[in-house]
Amino acid sequence: MRRLLLLLSAVSVASAVLPATQAYAQQTRREREEEQRSKAEKEKAEKEKQRKKDQKAPAPLQPRLASGPCPYVKVLYDAGRDVEFKDNKESLAQVAYTGEIDGVSSDCAYKGDEPIQVAVNVLFALGRGPQAESAEKNYRYWVAVTDRNRAVINKEYFDLRVRFPEGKDRVYATEIIKDIEIPRASASVAGNNFEILVGFDVTPQQAEFNVEGKRFHINAVSSADASAAPKQ
Repeated sequence: MRRLLLLLSAVSVASAVLPATQAYAQQTRREREEEQRSKAEKEKAEKEKQRKKDQKAPAPLQPRLASGPCPYVKVLYDAGRDVEFKDNKESLAQVAYTGEIDGVSSDCAYKGDEPIQVAVNVLFALGRGPQAESAEKNYRYWVAVTDRNRAVINKEYFDLRVRFPEGKDRVYATEIIKDIEIPRASASVAGNNFEILVGFDVTPQQAEFNVEGKRFHINAVSSADASAAPKQ
């Protein structure tokens, strides 16, 4: 009889310990999963912080004296990106090179009926894809001056030569275009009667790709160390 009571007691103790052990194991697993989630979120936040740090905005130009408002400066959406595919096959695996105008800043100076003198600072984000055949790439872009009726007054082309450092698939470069001159018919014609547009020299197919809003980005981000000399 005493042995039976001892067995019953042992069974009762084991029954009480088993749920407690399972609960502890579940709690430990939840804590471990929470710790892993927290670590992953922290790493993601650090990467995003570094990406924003690397992606520098165009530096503001030194202010100059202007007797009125400056011309509007913007990126033409149809030509704001330059994406090249091998054999014209639109897939991430077929990307050779990418380019994107990430931002522009500008300043101007004029007085009386003198021409408007404008300087434009352009920030480029440039990528090398899996089909790139060289660490060097020449990106061709243009700057155009238009009047308020969208008629082109002048358009000039520039070449941006970039070298991608070893192990880097994405770099940034800044170009400063000075000596943009806009003639005025009289002193009453202010700078806001004009627009300055910036864009890549794209093909009709590339322009259509941009208009449709398709996007292919090279994910690896480097510091802004593209080997591209700014225009002076």
